[in-house]
Amino acid sequence: MKPAGPRILTINGGSSSIRFALYESGEPPERRLSGMIDRIGLSGTKLTFHEPGRNPPDSVSLAASDHKSAAHFLMDWLEEHVGLNSVAGVGHRVVHGMHHTQPELITQELLEELHRIVPCDPQHLPGEIKPIEAFNQRHPKLRQVACFDTAFHRTMPRVSRLLPIPRRYTDQGVERYGFHGLSNAYLIEELARLSDPAATKGRVILAHLGNGVSLAAVPPCTTARALTPAWTSRRRRDYR
Repeated sequence: MKPAGPRILTINGGSSSIRFALYESGEPPERRLSGMIDRIGLSGTKLTFHEPGRNPPDSVSLAASDHKSAAHFLMDWLEEHVGLNSVAGVGHRVVHGMHHTQPELITQELLEELHRIVPCDPQHLPGEIKPIEAFNQRHPKLRQVACFDTAFHRTMPRVSRLLPIPRRYTDQGVERYGFHGLSNAYLIEELARLSDPAATKGRVILAHLGNGVSLAAVPPCTTARALTPAWTSRRRRDYR
């Protein structure tokens, strides 16, 4: 695939997989490539990829005992098939962002913070940190951005964030954070773009269905307009 212009690579690291997609800059961005490495650390690890509108899905086997080796294999593969020189930046889905309210450029300080909060999400964060560190090691000048799954819910009222537990735990950061926020933000944008305008003036319940399942109730003040790319609407609420 020949480089055409600035491109954005997205990475979604899971507990045993790394999903990726490559987008060409534009309005809207156009997806040029997508795929995943699954069964990391297990037998039968493979990279499956697809170029929309061109070739049927294909796959290649690999040996990857952890996310670090899988991330380096993915970079080698992308270098050969795409050329990372055409990539202007990498966006990483980060499941837990604690009190972060919008996407942020990944710095050493932010990376150290993600390491500190691993106990808050030991299933996801290690698999998300490893690709970030792998790209930092191989391409230190490549800009990387963390997109937090919890950011969508940070403007919930305090009463919605509190859990029925002693307040001393709340003071230590234990609260209801809300997840699948990137999925919810996408659904809100698509609702505004595709539906009858009247549908965006009512209350909406969003259902995220997959390996993880959640519901989010969104009030009219959010559905009445599409969200900004930073997903920072100050009036958004999630009443899970």
